[in-house]
Amino acid sequence: MIERPRVGYYDGVSAVQRFPVLIVEGDQFTLLDGARSDGPFAFAALEPREPIQGAPVFGMKKRPGWRITFSEGLPQAVADHLPRTRRYGGIIDRIGLWPASLGFAVIAAAAVVAVVQLPAIVAPLVPPSVERKMGDLMIGDLGGRVCNGPGGQAALDAIAKRLDAPDDVDVRVVKIPVINAVTLPGGKILIFDKLLQEAKSPDEVAGVLAHELGHARHRDVMAGLLRQFGLSLVLGGMQGNAGNYTNAVLATTYTRSAENKADGYAIDDLKDAHVSPTATADFFRRLGHDEPRLGRAKVVLSYLSTHPMSGDRASRFSGSAVKGETYTPALDPAQWQALRGICTNDPKAKGFELDF
Repeated sequence: MIERPRVGYYDGVSAVQRFPVLIVEGDQFTLLDGARSDGPFAFAALEPREPIQGAPVFGMKKRPGWRITFSEGLPQAVADHLPRTRRYGGIIDRIGLWPASLGFAVIAAAAVVAVVQLPAIVAPLVPPSVERKMGDLMIGDLGGRVCNGPGGQAALDAIAKRLDAPDDVDVRVVKIPVINAVTLPGGKILIFDKLLQEAKSPDEVAGVLAHELGHARHRDVMAGLLRQFGLSLVLGGMQGNAGNYTNAVLATTYTRSAENKADGYAIDDLKDAHVSPTATADFFRRLGHDEPRLGRAKVVLSYLSTHPMSGDRASRFSGSAVKGETYTPALDPAQWQALRGICTNDPKAKGFELDF
């Protein structure tokens, strides 16, 4: 093997190919062609190129057109310094297409599991001040749709107090013609006016509110946002994106585990408050039965869409009723009427039309 190989050489300046001798000088090399010497060049600056008729070819970083070709072969003293030539396909060529496909599928599945599971772990680590700021932005983005008809907010606060809602939880009604209730970051819960109109009793509203209190307690909305946007968006700059965050919350669905936990929280909460859980079960069953008549727009954003219901979940509520237990209504008739009229009796509340 030639220890000082002659290489084909283009300097990247002229189009003339020369054939100098390559001389190794530690981590560098010099190209010697008679009395002319080019270099020294660092081996680390070389980049593998496609071989020419089996001969190794290397270019130079940041020097377009610069190239050396080892037509006479590579002596070990030179090969030890050269960067490894990349093979087309890399690891796929080495292990095969199907094993590589299986490996990538496993990695992709692990990534999906991480995206689904990690937000629930990370959400409690989000500073409460950040979460409250997001909630405030979303409430402000509603632009006056929060209702405050006479006696309505007091009645809603009475239900929240009956359910032992934490002091930092703020429950409001918004004038949106959708059967829905959502939890925003920072302990803010919104009940849409259409849900109040569809409810047959305050106990049904209490069950829905208890479910949302479960999501607030478990910080499920933060987990949903983290899952949908990623940490960089949620924990980054907060300015100017209230509308985007609000729309995201409306579109966020919780995991089955989060829904089950929120249901369990609601059942326990109703039990402690001595409010009948059968009303909530009836509400869910009625919505499922009446879904076709709600119309496309209302179904898309209905409580059934963002809180996937089933007969089993309704049965879970009805099955939690204790035989012989004395239940009392969540509100008296006057309070219930005030709550149902919280938007219709508020001339300042702005309406909201769905555009489908």
